[in-house]
Amino acid sequence: MPAAHLNAPAHPAVIARHAYDPDAAEEYLVLGPNGVPTWTADLRGATAFASMREATRAALRLPGAGRAFGLPLSAELAVCGVH
Repeated sequence: MPAAHLNAPAHPAVIARHAYDPDAAEEYLVLGPNGVPTWTADLRGATAFASMREATRAALRLPGAGRAFGLPLSAELAVCGVH
């Protein structure tokens, strides 16, 4: 692995999943104090991970039926209009 990747700055990220209802918003992962995952439509309540790598790693550990994925927090905040 090139050394440039080892010193890259971390960018906060969240984990999201698409809702099955076409009229519903995306849902974001909230990890409780005991590590139990729940889902919310409120981006401000979502668990923020230190980097896309950490968010992706956590998403891959979730049950496969959820089809969750990591998203850069800054881009998601811009799209949702949350500041």
